Amino acid sequence: MNQKQLHMQPVSSRYLEQYNALLRYVFQVTDQELSSVGWQEKEFIRAKFPTMEKADVIGWFDRNTLVSQVAVYPMQARIFGRTYAMGGLTGVGTYPEYSNLGLMHKLLEQALTNMRARGQYLSYLYPYSIPYYRRKGWEVVSDKISYVIQDFQLPKARQVPGYVRRVKTDSEALNQTYARFAQHTHGAVLRDELAWNEYWLWDPDDIMAAIYYNEQDQPDGYVIYWIANEVFHIKDMIFNNETARAGLWNFVSAHFSMITRVEGSTYTDEPLAFLLEDASITETISPYYMGRIVDFPQFIAAYPFKPDAVDRSWSFTLTDPLLPWNQGSFRLTISQAGRGRAVPIPGPCPDRVSIQTMTTMLMGYKRPDYLAKIGRLPTSEATIDMLEDAIEQQTPYISDYF
Repeated sequence: MNQKQLHMQPVSSRYLEQYNALLRYVFQVTDQELSSVGWQEKEFIRAKFPTMEKADVIGWFDRNTLVSQVAVYPMQARIFGRTYAMGGLTGVGTYPEYSNLGLMHKLLEQALTNMRARGQYLSYLYPYSIPYYRRKGWEVVSDKISYVIQDFQLPKARQVPGYVRRVKTDSEALNQTYARFAQHTHGAVLRDELAWNEYWLWDPDDIMAAIYYNEQDQPDGYVIYWIANEVFHIKDMIFNNETARAGLWNFVSAHFSMITRVEGSTYTDEPLAFLLEDASITETISPYYMGRIVDFPQFIAAYPFKPDAVDRSWSFTLTDPLLPWNQGSFRLTISQAGRGRAVPIPGPCPDRVSIQTMTTMLMGYKRPDYLAKIGRLPTSEATIDMLEDAIEQQTPYISDYF
């Protein structure tokens, strides 16, 4: 019998074809699907080359054959007005004949260890299985709201001081529009060239974009879309204010004679129906991205708590299924100015909290009082009140980026 000879190592660009072959196998990317978005096999491989050059890719090899892999993109995310280095986990996959050997568990441990060494104290991923990643310490931190609007339900045009201009998807103006939006948007990824490359990778060639400019000729929002079979598909719509939102919907509604309906997605916690005169549209809310605190004390050191008239503190035992430095008892202190500090303390504490609960709470996705009500935050009412007062409430905006 052929014995496996397994070892873990970085996956350099010399293994690019093996990396892509494993991706295509695990995610069932067929030649037909590549052709549908205008890709050929060699183009697909070249498109992934930046990943191998800029990302931290590690894998298990059986002799010289890559059999299991993960990739971590070096990214930045805005968390309540602060910029965090973030590790975007993607490219996760193992050939089925190498499953149940614990390979992915060890890869994730190593990937998180590498993130910590690079100062990436936060990680995002798009899960193929929420239960699997929950067991590894990630938790749901954002939603995706998908909607369908019939042509007769489109909003009527509103007078706005600005104007909309269609632009090419590789336009620098589009990048600048998103950059302005992301700077003040909680949870948003600051997209560099690598992130934009991944954002567009699977879109059809005929995808389009339009920017709303305000009366000072500054870009205040955009809609990215395509039209097929009389359907206006919205990939994403962002806006800095209600005027920009109205201007962009004016643009969408101007296609009334060309389409029968609009289908799209938004990545906030705000349903669209209430804003429409005819609110009887179809909306579907589903969990989207997951997040994970990689190094709890370091994450807290940069975290912007809300100021108060007094200093605050909380002692608890933190659990983490993978990372030893996130395990044990901590005392969290929050100064009057809103600066936090987490210090290890000896012995167990009555309050016991998982890294998953801590992540979704500090990211603002679930409130402390709700987590306490469902049994995920067992602590006193006084502590819950303190946490409610200390933590901002805003669901992260995390749109598709890989």
